[in-house]
Amino acid sequence: MDNSLFLAKFWGWYLLIFFFVLSFNPKRIKQIFKDLKDHKFLILAAFAAIIIGLLNILFHNIWELSWKFIITALGWISLFIGLGLFVFPASTTRKLTVLNLKFVQVVYVLLFLLGVFLLNMGYGLVLY
Repeated sequence: MDNSLFLAKFWGWYLLIFFFVLSFNPKRIKQIFKDLKDHKFLILAAFAAIIIGLLNILFHNIWELSWKFIITALGWISLFIGLGLFVFPASTTRKLTVLNLKFVQVVYVLLFLLGVFLLNMGYGLVLY
């Protein structure tokens, strides 16, 4: 299977699952930000984000103007957030909290739309 299709399916399902978990249990997002104050959780979250981002970049670092760029961007964003949480935990957590509080509806809609779009690209459901 092509790496782009595999990662489109992975990120599509990941984003949709995350969207539905947050939609049906909105307290979960507050719990995540509360847990980020715990240094053990913060280190685990940073390592997970770094590993996911780095693997994504190593397998898919395509900088062409198409849907494949979204997958590359998700990998780089994950890597930078993980590095930020690891190197500058307080400021990165504060920025993520402010961003989430101001744009929570936008973030939810983007999670859903991006997940559906990537699943469509991965499975080829709707051709255009």
